[in-house]
Amino acid sequence: MNHKIEIVDYHPRYTEQTMMMWRSSKEKALGKPEAHDLEAHRYYLNRILAATNRIYLAIERRTGRVLGMIAADDTFITQLYVAPGSQRQGIGSSLVHLIKETASGDLRLYTFEVNKGARYFWEKHGFIEREIGQHDNEEGLVDILCEWHNRSAFSRTIHYAYS
Repeated sequence: MNHKIEIVDYHPRYTEQTMMMWRSSKEKALGKPEAHDLEAHRYYLNRILAATNRIYLAIERRTGRVLGMIAADDTFITQLYVAPGSQRQGIGSSLVHLIKETASGDLRLYTFEVNKGARYFWEKHGFIEREIGQHDNEEGLVDILCEWHNRSAFSRTIHYAYS
């Protein structure tokens, strides 16, 4: 547990902070600026991502700043970003733990081949790299499909089947 942060459900009042953290984290990871302007990013976050994913934010208790965010649906983690100055402090791990804990089955995600830090992070959290290719991402980068197998969901299924 990370006592520096509180994890909360996303609310539009956090839009600007979330976008700025997301954009700076992505730029640092990929070495290039966000392709979308602020209005397009704002629309995507509030109208598309929030409508199709559970979004959680890591809020710094002391300041109320957004330090990280994760978005996931039932089978895919679609976004995970942590503010550049707050990485390697357990924030991303706390967010991933929450998603894994609430997952009803296996999870998948895409990460970019060039993002060595993310690849290490996902491996550390039990995700296995499955497919390398260019899977129609707008960045035009080679990406990697990663999978995590939810052993607890499997054991719950076995338990119910034999109960």
